[in-house]
Amino acid sequence: MADLLDELSIARREVGKRVLPAGEGDTVVLRRRYDADIEDVWDAITDPERLSRWFLPLSGDLRLGGTYQLEGNAGGEIMQCQPPRMLRVSWLYGAETKRGTSEVEVRLSPAASRCTDFELIHTAVVGEDFLATYGPGATGVGWDLALIGLALHLHRHGLDDKTDFESSPQAREFSRRSAAKWGEAHLATGADPELVALAVEAVTKFYVPESA
Repeated sequence: MADLLDELSIARREVGKRVLPAGEGDTVVLRRRYDADIEDVWDAITDPERLSRWFLPLSGDLRLGGTYQLEGNAGGEIMQCQPPRMLRVSWLYGAETKRGTSEVEVRLSPAASRCTDFELIHTAVVGEDFLATYGPGATGVGWDLALIGLALHLHRHGLDDKTDFESSPQAREFSRRSAAKWGEAHLATGADPELVALAVEAVTKFYVPESA
């Protein structure tokens, strides 16, 4: 339990703005270091077989300019791909989602002792009401959960770590603390503390429903 929760403090979180084709988007940024070399991390985030073990099954025309689809989740276009350092994709839910409204970018760089510095930037044009209600944690908690899956996968090759974690009581506590961490990142932008507290409460209820 302690080791999994320690993963929360490893990551650094930021909230900001970035311009997309559809207009100004809100960003969540996660930065952390993985104890694995850059080729291994790149392979884990781009190889469909490995990706399915820690994230979701992946299909599509997996090349620059091609399209991808994550099972039951987002899909889109592979917009930039510079192995093993950078991947940028559109991140769309359903055919009705407008292009240019949501993008995910991952950047990798080698670090000391065969480690890898990992940066994920998710930018999306979202309604003001949604952001006011849920804050950056609506996206950020989901990415925290995904990246703990990647950490477990990189540290324990070949095990179904994602399934083991998601079915555990630790996942609920992890999500609670993640929501609080994104609240701290939101406060750092100068957001109203009362509104931030309400957003943290709302996103916690979404990821950690009382009936579970």
